[in-house]
Amino acid sequence: MVEENRMDLTPGNYVINKNNNEWGIGQIQSSIDNKITVNFENVGKKVVNINEINLEVVSYNDIS
Repeated sequence: MVEENRMDLTPGNYVINKNNNEWGIGQIQSSIDNKITVNFENVGKKVVNINEINLEVVSYNDIS
């Protein structure tokens, strides 16, 4: 993942997991190093390693 993309992975931002669309939209709860805690609408809270799972930031306008 490119370093500038990590800047977008901050608490409050919305993301999707491109490899698991069934998880739904998630909101980032915390970000510590490579570990991001996300509360997804369909599967609840997940802690993901951004070196292993590709999260894509989505705009609030995209989901409302």
